[in-house]
Amino acid sequence: MSLADSDRDLYWEQGYLILRGLFAPQDLRDFEERFLEFARGTAAPTRNMVLMQDVMVARGAVAAADPVERLNKLLSFEADERLFAYALFPALLEAVRSLLGPELQTLSSNVFNKPPGVDGRHPMHQDLRYFSLRPADGMLGTWTAMSRTHRANGCLAVIPRSHREGLLEHAAPDWEFVNRGFVGVMGADLDRRVHVELEPGDTLLFHPLLIHGSGRNRSPDFRRAISVHYASRACERPEGKRKRAPVIAAVPDERA
Repeated sequence: MSLADSDRDLYWEQGYLILRGLFAPQDLRDFEERFLEFARGTAAPTRNMVLMQDVMVARGAVAAADPVERLNKLLSFEADERLFAYALFPALLEAVRSLLGPELQTLSSNVFNKPPGVDGRHPMHQDLRYFSLRPADGMLGTWTAMSRTHRANGCLAVIPRSHREGLLEHAAPDWEFVNRGFVGVMGADLDRRVHVELEPGDTLLFHPLLIHGSGRNRSPDFRRAISVHYASRACERPEGKRKRAPVIAAVPDERA
């Protein structure tokens, strides 16, 4: 799915772009089934994979009988062929290459799992804070809804054009329950938020400096999404820059 000039212009202007219906239901079913195998322990985690428990479950504030209800996310699925097929999906790669060029690598991968009954908020933040590669324009994130995502179940919210403001100061929010590693931009202008409601298979492309986050799941259902960050292989780690140690995987050349 090579992007039209108008779509590329919109991405660089707003800091994000929505691609509707990029993934078919059968593609999502395989990602869903594989995630549930790991979540329920019927498949052993692969190399570098981390299953992160929600903080409310870990502290005993919420009792979760089903192991799927305990998870906040599955992190680093690069070594699993079925989940990493998301990162190699031809239509997704073509769109990403339209923005970053032909030679790509992945920087991180996640399945985000927001169960009902937990706080689960992610403060408004910029993903570049977690990465040391530069330049920022050589990187982007993708986020594909595996289930319908809307305001009631904690869809993503973005602040358009915030990718032009540079990397801002972050701090832990003053909340009772905050999942590990979740920090937010100090003083983010919430009045500028746009809530990104997606149907299953819809995909958000977003700049690593775009301020974004998500709210509580106030519905009775799970909100689930699969995500990868890409970087051009031309990106480099500036000398003296502290390494954050993401899991990096090369994406095969499109001409191979």
